[in-house]
Amino acid sequence: MQAPPPLRPRRRGIGWAQRLEIVALSGPAILVFVSFVIFPVLMAAYYGFYRWKGYGVPTNFVGLDNYKTILQDTAFHEALWHNAEILVLSLVLQGPVAIGLALLLNRRMRGQSVIRVLIFVPYVISEVITGTAWALILQTNGAANDILRSIGLGGLAEDWLANPKLAIWTLMFILTWKYVGFAVILFLAGMQNIPAELAEAAAVDGASFWQIQRHITLPLLGPTIRIWAFLSIIGSLQLFDLVYIIWGQYVASTAGTSTMATYMVVEGRNAANYGYGNAVAVVLFVISMVIALIYQRFVLRRDTEGALTGGQ
Repeated sequence: MQAPPPLRPRRRGIGWAQRLEIVALSGPAILVFVSFVIFPVLMAAYYGFYRWKGYGVPTNFVGLDNYKTILQDTAFHEALWHNAEILVLSLVLQGPVAIGLALLLNRRMRGQSVIRVLIFVPYVISEVITGTAWALILQTNGAANDILRSIGLGGLAEDWLANPKLAIWTLMFILTWKYVGFAVILFLAGMQNIPAELAEAAAVDGASFWQIQRHITLPLLGPTIRIWAFLSIIGSLQLFDLVYIIWGQYVASTAGTSTMATYMVVEGRNAANYGYGNAVAVVLFVISMVIALIYQRFVLRRDTEGALTGGQ
């Protein structure tokens, strides 16, 4: 005769005390999130159906006309393409540079702390100061061209900001200079969680430094790299401040550095067409959310499942 299956222990329900504790701890965070994220998005979607000057109750209902204009405007298409370029180039340029610097700084060396601070300093400088400084340095009569002329390389002097063939690369140089420090610190933090015994055992077996990095460090650093890539992607899609400060509302489009966010401000607030600006904000939000969900589904899913299941 077959033995009956073992009885499973019954789960105890959550009591009222635990529920009140959850509400008390999570309630303020949920309230802040709803007030400053969900509610503004809903209001932007509402105003996006009107032609609104930014004051009073919107009454000029235009339906989907704002969205039709966005999808048909070549200026928005160019801005979207610039965001795509910035996204790809940020991953291609900043990732290898940050990983190389992190591998270098993860080794014992003299002045290691000073170098780490110097690499991280640009990240903590405000975007206003960064944009203003680089705009002065890279203008036609700025310090960069003056240095080239003083060392006999005046032929290399260029209009780094207004030349459409160079402006996107100028922007990428500034973005790399500013944000690579954050990636380096993030990768260094991830390397601290890699057991040193693995590298020591590989070294005893005769593995070289680069073999250890390739087969041990980089694979175990994968979750950190994927998180950084996600942050870089979202930041690239929402890039505004540095472009607007350095290139302004008029030069950015002709120089090939306009973004969806600068397009939103120029065509929305600056044109006193706040309904259209809100519609652009909704489009930008939808694009960012779709890309974030796709990345979460196909790239971060393994990492999040491992965290929820305890890595089993």
